[in-house]
Amino acid sequence: MRALHIARTGATPAICDIARPAPKQGELRLRIEACGLNFADLLMIKGEYQDTPPAPFTLGMEVAGVVDALGPDTSGPAPGTRVAVFGGQGGLAEYGCFPADRAVTLPDDMPFTDAAAFLIAYGTSHVALDHKARMQPGETLLVLGAAGGVGLTAVEIGKQMGARVIACARGADKLEVARAAGADHLIDATTDDIRETCKALGGVDVVYDPVGGDQFRSAFRACNPEARILSIGFASGEVPQIPANHLLVKNLSVIGLYWGGYLKFRPKVVTDSLATLFKWYAAGCIKPHISHVLPLERADEALELLRSRKSTGKVVVTLT
Repeated sequence: MRALHIARTGATPAICDIARPAPKQGELRLRIEACGLNFADLLMIKGEYQDTPPAPFTLGMEVAGVVDALGPDTSGPAPGTRVAVFGGQGGLAEYGCFPADRAVTLPDDMPFTDAAAFLIAYGTSHVALDHKARMQPGETLLVLGAAGGVGLTAVEIGKQMGARVIACARGADKLEVARAAGADHLIDATTDDIRETCKALGGVDVVYDPVGGDQFRSAFRACNPEARILSIGFASGEVPQIPANHLLVKNLSVIGLYWGGYLKFRPKVVTDSLATLFKWYAAGCIKPHISHVLPLERADEALELLRSRKSTGKVVVTLT
């Protein structure tokens, strides 16, 4: 089968022919239809992600497709069932083996491209805003990187939860995407002063930050007393240093979130969250924004769209 393979840490990903895997006990084999790309894929190539598997490995963290086979003594969705799975790796291939207990059965009318773009982005934002920040209706939410894969879902979910949403992104085109997702106020990170704009709007109660760096520092200074700052990632390349004395003055909380970690130590948080999210999808309340869909042969272009920040929402690679 074809797969986008990493031969060694730092090597350029390449499409190659590898053996079709056989599912082990506890696994299912998926005929993969689509794979959603994430910023973490870029970090894995360089060996900088917290869960980078040892090389060689196949890229692709989240997939959607049809169950092809189950491993020995394994209960799970029957062959022929349409599912989405967060596997952490192995998604940019025609077939892959993944933990059967992570498979989520898809609604009949959900396209594979939507399903491949759904789990990580929506799951991260919902667990962050609901489970971690306990955001309440009427609070003000500032979303940094608001046109990106997770940021755009935070805008959608924030509105669904009743927040007033301030979206921060780079350039008019990306801000228009955030506005269409429900943002109440827009900040252009290339020209506007994040702190001053937020303060003029009454300050913020929750910050959703997948960016880090200077934007984190500006958002930090725009916080109201008892605000919660969600640290989701560091797309800027800079991990901010937090002045703990300022936390005390305003009674602020800085909360880290790694969504995939919950699958290891408290999976019910994820399963309950996804149940809510799929209900919202079925009701038409949320809908993945996918700016690009490309075939496996153009996976290098798909990754470059993320690297150069030329995409909005999600980028999806199709396998058939």
